[in-house]
Amino acid sequence: MTHLSKRGHMKRTAGELAEYLGAKLSGDAHAVVSGVASPETARAEDLIYLDSARHRDRAASSAARTVIARSDSGLEGKTILEVADPKFAFTKAAASILDEPAPPAGVHPTAIVSATARLGEGASVGPYVVIEDDVSIGARTAIEAFSFIGRGSRVGENCRVHPRVTLYPGVRLGDRVQLHSGAVIGGDGFGYVFGEGRHWKFPQIGSVEIGDDVEIGANTTIDRGSLEATRVDTGVKIDNLVQVAHNVQIGEHSVIAAQSGVSGSSTIGKHCVVAGQVGIADHCRLDDGAVVGAQAGIPTGKTIRGGQIVWGTPARPLDRFKEQYARFARLPELAERVRRLETSTNRR
Repeated sequence: MTHLSKRGHMKRTAGELAEYLGAKLSGDAHAVVSGVASPETARAEDLIYLDSARHRDRAASSAARTVIARSDSGLEGKTILEVADPKFAFTKAAASILDEPAPPAGVHPTAIVSATARLGEGASVGPYVVIEDDVSIGARTAIEAFSFIGRGSRVGENCRVHPRVTLYPGVRLGDRVQLHSGAVIGGDGFGYVFGEGRHWKFPQIGSVEIGDDVEIGANTTIDRGSLEATRVDTGVKIDNLVQVAHNVQIGEHSVIAAQSGVSGSSTIGKHCVVAGQVGIADHCRLDDGAVVGAQAGIPTGKTIRGGQIVWGTPARPLDRFKEQYARFARLPELAERVRRLETSTNRR
């Protein structure tokens, strides 16, 4: 199979992309693809996709010569890469063509790097970065401007730490992790015990362990465990402005959307979906495959079963939520009916 580089902006032929994607090719195998775009903005060498018949006219009128589509697309005059899931194939193709090039290897003269830090081959350290004692940075990892890597932290290979990211001491990152600007990993959890008339801080001496292929959005915070570790497993994607508290465990390939909060000692299983502005209280559990709708609230200690879809506050199964919401919307009408009945009864 033709190797498609994961670095830089590259030109490929439709035939090479078909081989890479495992797609059936219909049309010109030598058609050049050098970018991706929407149908309306595409140039001749851009790749577009069609995943719904209602958008066929957009694709047909596009300047793009190459389209990813299903076998029944009905497009004519284009080179078609036929796949079962056009959006996924388009995403995979785009990643191979447009992935950002790594910053140049080396240490910027304004960076402060401890003599005991270890930098892998091809690592990049940007302007005004601070790297403390006993830090390990993997090969081809980029630490960008103004970021701080606390003592004893470990950052894997091919990671991208964007500007102004903070890693507190002892954080562990796997390979191919992306941390976007303003992310803070490893701060103290919000743990206090009240006694003798004041709040005493419970020890926050654990760590944060982040697996391979994790992406964490801008201004998201992940607290260290109190006595053990907060863990984010392989393939997890966390949006901007998310708070993950101490001792939380997030399973493989789960996703959490913006402005959600996960309280201490809660567990999110594998392949879960947490939509925007969800609040998860402490000691909750989401079993594998659970889905939590936007702005839902999960009370302390509640378990959401695997594959269940819940919504509302307190969170409940989607069908039940819809039924109750429909009835809630009728409350003004029902209140008026009750008022009339009461008035009628009082007149008798």
